[in-house]
Amino acid sequence: MQKKYLNKYRWVILSLVFSATTFNYFNRIVLSVLIPEIKNDLDIDDIAYSHILSAFQLMYMLGFLAAGRIIDRLGTKLGYLLSILTWSISASMHAICRTPLCMSVWRGFLGLTEAGNFPAAIKSVSEWFNVKDRAFATSLFNSGPSVASIVGPPLMAIIFTVAGWRWTFFFFGLLGFLLVIIWQFVYQTPKEKMDRQAEKNEEQTVPWKLLLKQRETYGFMIGKFLTDPVWWFYLYWMPNYLSSQRGFDIKSIAIAVPIIYIIAILLSWVGGWFSGYLVKRGCPVIKARKLIMGISAACLPVTAFAVIAGNPWAAILLVGLALGAHSSWSANIFTLVADCFPSKAVGSVTGLGGFAGGLGGLLIATMAPGYIVTYFGYVPIFVLMGILHPLAFIAVHVNIKKQLN
Repeated sequence: MQKKYLNKYRWVILSLVFSATTFNYFNRIVLSVLIPEIKNDLDIDDIAYSHILSAFQLMYMLGFLAAGRIIDRLGTKLGYLLSILTWSISASMHAICRTPLCMSVWRGFLGLTEAGNFPAAIKSVSEWFNVKDRAFATSLFNSGPSVASIVGPPLMAIIFTVAGWRWTFFFFGLLGFLLVIIWQFVYQTPKEKMDRQAEKNEEQTVPWKLLLKQRETYGFMIGKFLTDPVWWFYLYWMPNYLSSQRGFDIKSIAIAVPIIYIIAILLSWVGGWFSGYLVKRGCPVIKARKLIMGISAACLPVTAFAVIAGNPWAAILLVGLALGAHSSWSANIFTLVADCFPSKAVGSVTGLGGFAGGLGGLLIATMAPGYIVTYFGYVPIFVLMGILHPLAFIAVHVNIKKQLN
């Protein structure tokens, strides 16, 4: 009876993790959705915009180094709660900005505090779901960013039309405060639900010097360094691209962007489900994850043609394929961490990977595009985004070979 109850309760946990991840991304995309209007209000050009994005990315990258360790030490309940609370405060404070510098400062704080989301989410999934179900569970909560990108732009456009961009930031920051209250009273760890109070003391975290001796750690970090920039680029620059190159206004962007992320959600679920299906059919866990990642990586080169597509809606569909293939990849590479490392190391390894992904995002997706777009246009960036996943797959395949104890 208790086992049946716990099996149902884990889906409650997953819904909380999904909600946190969705709210996390609501706060990230407000800027990119409303940037055409914010540019006019605060006198921001493409280079200044890239600096604002870089402030977030830099602090997000550094935040991962601390977040993984903190989550492993405090546990998912307290660690996640603190992250949600602090990122909600940072998001709300965007509403007071009057200069690009102020926007950069609060964008940096948002990046620092939002870094706790994925280490806590992956650790929660590793605690509540077995090996066969982890990739699908990860794909479900990891669809939160795509859901945010579907629901967010139309809602943001409505709030912006009624109240302006400042109230739009404040509204989405407020959602996090509501989640903090729910989280505190609803979330429990598996040990608490089974009344194993004797195991209440936190396990010792695994030192970085031991994790950095493992090839699997580097495989994950390189994979994140090369592929996270693809997501960040399209998240930050697609609305700007549609506005400046395709002539879309905010209302048109609010229609186009959700189409991209609907495709991303569907392919993410397929990728997460299919690797679990392969495991259930007897395929070795790591081989199953890599197979789906390889198929996902193979889809990316063709998506570079989006930049030269004559029909803007063909470009939108190709970008949807790019983000869908990336989401499928992401569901499986995150699950590899839980598959390969013990629970007490999952937060730390996810944090190291997040640091690498943040660094890649900073260099490739936020700083570089501002200058490349200004002086060379969008073609070089779209081509680059098409080749990063195949390169990452080589690094993952070579370095991630075994499960560690």
